[in-house]
Amino acid sequence: MRSRYSAYVRARADYLLRTWHETTRPDRLDFRDAENITWLGLKIIRTEAGGPNDMQGVVEFVTRHKIGGRAHRIVETSRFVKENGCWFYLDGMLTQERRGGKP
Repeated sequence: MRSRYSAYVRARADYLLRTWHETTRPDRLDFRDAENITWLGLKIIRTEAGGPNDMQGVVEFVTRHKIGGRAHRIVETSRFVKENGCWFYLDGMLTQERRGGKP
């Protein structure tokens, strides 16, 4: 999860697509507005499974960022699967998105 957050911060579509499971991966990612986003941090809220001997895992996290001086927060629960020893992002459910206010 942390590596994917770092890839979003750096607008590294190549890494994000490479670590996205082929059954749910989009054809491309659009980072045309990436220069307008200031990323402020990632906080892992909870995890389920995802250890060395697991084949799937869940991560609930919060990201904070600013766009045009306005604070935003995204809370998502993401599912990951391991295939051939590599973890892949499968999908996620956005549980909250807040705009404005303090970051």
